[in-house]
Amino acid sequence: MPELPEVETVRLGLERHLLGRKISSVELRRSDLRFPFPSNFETSLNGRVVESVERRAKYLLIRLDGGMTWLCHLGMSGRWTLIGDGVVGRPGKFSSGAPLGSGDGPHDWVVIHLDSGTKAVYSDHRRFGFMDCFPTSQQEKNKLLSDLGPEPTPDQLVPQDLAEGLRGRKMPIKSALLDQRIIAGLGNIYVCESLHRAGISPRREAGGLVRKNGAPTKRLEVLVGHIKDVIDEAIEAGGSTLNDFASVDGTLGYFAHQFAVYGREGQPCEKSGCGGVVRRIVQSNRSTFFCPTCQR
Repeated sequence: MPELPEVETVRLGLERHLLGRKISSVELRRSDLRFPFPSNFETSLNGRVVESVERRAKYLLIRLDGGMTWLCHLGMSGRWTLIGDGVVGRPGKFSSGAPLGSGDGPHDWVVIHLDSGTKAVYSDHRRFGFMDCFPTSQQEKNKLLSDLGPEPTPDQLVPQDLAEGLRGRKMPIKSALLDQRIIAGLGNIYVCESLHRAGISPRREAGGLVRKNGAPTKRLEVLVGHIKDVIDEAIEAGGSTLNDFASVDGTLGYFAHQFAVYGREGQPCEKSGCGGVVRRIVQSNRSTFFCPTCQR
């Protein structure tokens, strides 16, 4: 599933081509993705101008004039491709071999026509993604967005906030960090990488990283720093190349080349002087990769 850095990469690409453009028409090739499209979806988008393209956790929030927000979640395999004069985007293929992004592919479900002549094509062969639209003023009441925690970014995530979210929790720290109510946008890949950098075992009890008075321990402060670094580096690299992810112009990210533990079961730990071997365990039905020698 695309994680925060991948979604941010898509956001930046959409922003370059959608900002200030009017939506001329909307084509829906089916009535639903993971969930049905709202009955007013097409009429809510048609004729509106894109004022900004934002992100909250793993949700794309496209702000339209008239006070409307168009929400998009990429699910497991959702991708946007931009096609038109002066747009570098190029259609490609899913890992299954199915074509995508031309506007005529078997899994191209949504085509947004812009007044510039450019098309934004949403493709999703697994159909776990979804879209919605709602008045922007109602965002705080939206069931998808109302309970999200702080973003794992320097301007939002501080050790004290994370300490408050973890205090008293008996669950493993790996599971706690995947809880979107504690931190919004973190996913399996980058949690594994952050815990490895911080030298913290994914099995460690989450509440054990908080002092009795509710203050963060030194180890939790270090972890917060590594979370921010990992996310920043992944965004700068354009996300990862896992599964079907690519940016709107079809290019692949390169953060996968920097994974220290994720997907490296049985390989040597890359920390200097460690000498351990990366292991894989299953936590909450998700694969966890870590080094039992340097992560305690």
